[in-house]
This record gives sequence, C-alpha cells and structure tokens, in this order.
Amino acid sequence: MEIKILGQEDITEGLQAQLSELYLQLNSQLKQVELSSILEVPEQIDIVACFEKNVLIGIAMMANYKVVSGHKGMIEDVVVSKQHRSKGIGRKLMALLLQQAKVRKLNDVLLFSGHHRTAAIALYKSLGFNIKTSGLYVKKLN
Repeated sequence: MEIKILGQEDITEGLQAQLSELYLQLNSQLKQVELSSILEVPEQIDIVACFEKNVLIGIAMMANYKVVSGHKGMIEDVVVSKQHRSKGIGRKLMALLLQQAKVRKLNDVLLFSGHHRTAAIALYKSLGFNIKTSGLYVKKLN
C-alpha cells in the first residue's frame, strides 16, 4: 500500500478513470471536475491518494484559502473503496492532510460530513475535530 500527495505529474487518464469509478461510491450524483484542472494552482489544494498495486483505493482533498480570519483548509471528498474500508486507510489519508496543514501553517482545518456517515464522524472526532454550532448553507449555482 502506498499513500502519497498527488502532483500534476501523477495525473493520467487511467488515474482519472479510477477516480471517477471510486467517487460513485461517495455520491453517484456528484458532478466531477478533472484532476488536472484542480491541480492548476497547487498551493490551493492538497490531494492525497492511497494505491494498492497501482490501483486507487482511497483519496482525500483539502482546499486551502486565506480570509481575514486566517489561513484555512477545507477537507472534501474523502472516500475509501468499499472493499478496503475499516483498514485504517481513511485515518492515514487524513493524517497526511493534517500534516500538510501544518506545513502550510493553516490556522484551521474544516470539514463537513453527513450525519448518516457514523464511521467517518467517529474518525474525524478521534482526530480532534469538533462539531461547530453554526449551520452550513449551500446555494447551487449550476
């Protein structure tokens, strides 16, 4: 098993196809954006991936941004293949993202998760994440 931070040089059609298939397990309605376009400005995102025998089995991303209240990271799109869950892969992906957050000197790392994702929530809490009392609002623009 190999877990690493992806760079533009890692992006291939094969990896994109594997990612598209993996994301169906997260949300089959999800409209996906090409990895190569996401990595156009590498400082704005960290993507960690887990491979087993060159097959993508897990991925997690952290969007990095600056606002008046500080330099923040938003963890998004954490997914581990159903066949490989409960093996600690999600924890390893998150640990590498949190390590990157320290390297980037972020003030806060945020994430949101559906209330039904009890295993994911337990993982996030074990890593020191706390639920905020504020609500998350969304307005779809397309």
